Amino acid sequence: MRLAVLDKDRCQPRMCGYQCIKFCPRVRTGDETIITGEDGKPVISEELCPGCGICVKRCPFEAIMIIGLPEELEEPTHRYGKNGFALYGLPIPTAGKVSGLLGPNGIGKSTVINILSGSLRPNLGKSMTEWEEVLDHYAGTAVRDYLEGVSRNKIKTSQKPQYVDMIPKKFKGKVSDLVSRVDERGVLKDLVSKLDIENIMERRIDELSGGELQRVALAACVAKEADFYFIDEISPYLDIYQRIKAARIIRELAEEKAVMVVEHDLAILDLLADVVHIAYGTPGGFGVITHPKGVRVGINEYLKGFLREENVRIRAEAIEFEVHAPQAAKEVSTLLKFGEFSKKYEEGFELTARGGEIRKGEVTGIVGPNGIGKSTFVKVLAGEIEPTTGGIDIDIKVSYKPQYIKADEQVAVADLLRSITRQFDTSYYQTEILKPLQLERILGQNVSDLSGGELQRVAIAACLSRTADLYLLDEPSAHLDVEQRVLTTKVIRRFAENNKVSAMVVDHDIYMIDMLSDRLLVFEGQPMLSGEVLGPFNMRDGMNRFLRNIGITFRRDEETKRPRVNKLDSQLDRTQKAEGEYYYSLK
Repeated sequence: MRLAVLDKDRCQPRMCGYQCIKFCPRVRTGDETIITGEDGKPVISEELCPGCGICVKRCPFEAIMIIGLPEELEEPTHRYGKNGFALYGLPIPTAGKVSGLLGPNGIGKSTVINILSGSLRPNLGKSMTEWEEVLDHYAGTAVRDYLEGVSRNKIKTSQKPQYVDMIPKKFKGKVSDLVSRVDERGVLKDLVSKLDIENIMERRIDELSGGELQRVALAACVAKEADFYFIDEISPYLDIYQRIKAARIIRELAEEKAVMVVEHDLAILDLLADVVHIAYGTPGGFGVITHPKGVRVGINEYLKGFLREENVRIRAEAIEFEVHAPQAAKEVSTLLKFGEFSKKYEEGFELTARGGEIRKGEVTGIVGPNGIGKSTFVKVLAGEIEPTTGGIDIDIKVSYKPQYIKADEQVAVADLLRSITRQFDTSYYQTEILKPLQLERILGQNVSDLSGGELQRVAIAACLSRTADLYLLDEPSAHLDVEQRVLTTKVIRRFAENNKVSAMVVDHDIYMIDMLSDRLLVFEGQPMLSGEVLGPFNMRDGMNRFLRNIGITFRRDEETKRPRVNKLDSQLDRTQKAEGEYYYSLK
């Protein structure tokens, strides 16, 4: 079985002169394998296509995908017209459980929620389909019972959007106005307390930070009365403390409701979900949703790249984790030494640093709660603000990727990056930056038209494209899926080592920090009041200190060696705390 997918937004037949039609061998013999549609775009016959791939190679805009599907896949659950994206399978939420949905971006997760919420009727791959035909197709299955409720408007849904930074564009007013109008379950007071948003209730939505918006969005979603709750990424902009609080709220909700969560922070997904559905396929081409799997088994199979039950390999290489995070100190020279300094703001917050050093060719991870001074510290290093006491003699070039990225530039991605670096057209830049960050397909798009994940990868590339001695990246994992986070981690590490430059990364994804960092800076104190910079530590000492502050322990999975959060007050949790090994036991 074969799928032919055409990205109509990328397809520009007036500029290429229909290269796909001209060079198709079947068209040259007289067959109508590719014809011109009513909209002027090519239409590819999947029945006649031999799968030679010539049209794919000849298309200058990389708008065509020819995909060979496993024979066992039957007709799709939904397809977006001729030569459009196809979705196979459908997860069904279960009352009393949190169902996780794990897969790369562009694999059909949005299509899944649109179908489950009733805003999109599955068409079974046909041009027109009525509900009766859909229900007959799924007769005798749990999918049929759920879709019948959707078709009769008996299923009410509540959704937390993925991109919370879009909320101020759709709602104007105070936080209290937004959340009070949706408090159908009468739980708002409890949610406000648990999410620590009491002090922002009278502030305007457009004045909130990303982390504040994330918590307000979660409160608004959970406060509604619904049968099915869909939570699309709770981790962006939240620190590990806030992520665990959010996970507990969702777990409490799932005691009586059906909840489905899309999350790329595997530590949080592991803690949060009861079962997990794996979404695999070709992003933008097709997606397949598996049957539910146990959380540990599902995540491990996803990391290994092989789904045992389906007998499908979804990735050429497994995502691997080091058995021991701390590594022996390397003989490297020092890039920058900073002594004791402090920075105090009129609002009352004060950051103090004891002093330390940054080494060449190393990546230093920065961890700590939000509002503890991490951005202030980075800005002092970048020379953007002056400390109140003490000082840093900075005689180096710094490149900085901020936490919040604006996308208002009407310029193509390629033009933006080319304006930053002369290496854009070199093989090194193509191999080490563009390809692993998966930017090749979006080089022709305007920056203002990019999704959150695409914009994040462009911002990372732009930061690494500048000539500098020190590269500061604030939350590079936001909006990236699991595979993109792994690739981004490798790009940053390789870049620092190959170019003998230093990088400092602020992030709340423990997996990413684990794979990325040589050493760790730990921030402690009282958020919004005072913060203290400690370290850099080696990885074991730093992570033990950090996790002790949170009150959670990690263990290594026996198969994949990935960190896993121990259940609170479990035997292993108590044993590791007694040993002082919060990161993972050496035994």
